[in-house]
Amino acid sequence: VLIIKLTSMGDLMHALPAFTEANSHIGDISFDWVVDTNFASVPSWHPLVNKIITTDHRNWKKHLFSKNSRKSLREVINQINESDYDLVVDMQNNLKSAFISYLCRHDVVGMDSKSAREYPAHLAYSKKINVDKKLHAIERQKKLLGDALGYLYERKHINYGASFKNFVEPDVSLPNKYIVLVQNASWVTKQWSIENWQQLIQYLECKSIDILLPSGNLKELERAKEICSVSKKAQAIDLMSLNEIAYIIKNADFCICSDTGLAHLSALTETPSITLYGPTKTSLIGTTGINQNHLIGNKEEINQILVSDVINELDKYFI
Repeated sequence: VLIIKLTSMGDLMHALPAFTEANSHIGDISFDWVVDTNFASVPSWHPLVNKIITTDHRNWKKHLFSKNSRKSLREVINQINESDYDLVVDMQNNLKSAFISYLCRHDVVGMDSKSAREYPAHLAYSKKINVDKKLHAIERQKKLLGDALGYLYERKHINYGASFKNFVEPDVSLPNKYIVLVQNASWVTKQWSIENWQQLIQYLECKSIDILLPSGNLKELERAKEICSVSKKAQAIDLMSLNEIAYIIKNADFCICSDTGLAHLSALTETPSITLYGPTKTSLIGTTGINQNHLIGNKEEINQILVSDVINELDKYFI
């Protein structure tokens, strides 16, 4: 089976339980995956994924008619077309994934007009499946793949089936016991304030707990450094690969996260976590798995979550 699902980090991890479930129904199933090059590590975490075909669609969007972009796109489509897949499924169902689906010569299964994340995407699919938008994203992926392959998906049963062998131990000295704070998020409305993070760090310092803050880019790193400036127990980690960050989260004693991709990584690794939510509907895309806890701000405002709220929740599970 070829899976077309390009981004983003959390959305990619939402697909993994569908692969595990498919294998329980079809013992010899395997997957190739078309994914954005920035997130190519995620497919490698599932043992049923063989070939990973990477795209540079963000650059295509900026320079679609450039010679290099056209060549890169052609290479991706050729890689897809040279394989005789039994099934191709677009598990993203938005315009960028539908663009790839439309160009490849295979018949593609995707969501119908009432189910797709972006309405016009359904026009690219030969077979269209209805998937209730009220389901959690993980269940939507399981329903889509189950219908495409001809079995009934299991509601509420989540098994990521991930392997951690591709995680990479970073070349830094990690404390024996530490908490990871994931302060970054792509939307400002998903960011807990710097002051709140600093107050939380000062509380953890009093408990003699080491604190690590990963970042995905230089802007996030600068914010992390400002947050850490109030305590010598807190460290803003230099930029590193996703597989290295995954190792750090896997081996953490606890995570406290903004609503972002690394929060879903803590769910995948079963690291006990609290994730802070503002405008996001946790029933649709909240972290799901063992040891996952949510705090939701009043009126969809993440900064309505008090530092004391986080501490009270943390005390139940960690201290």
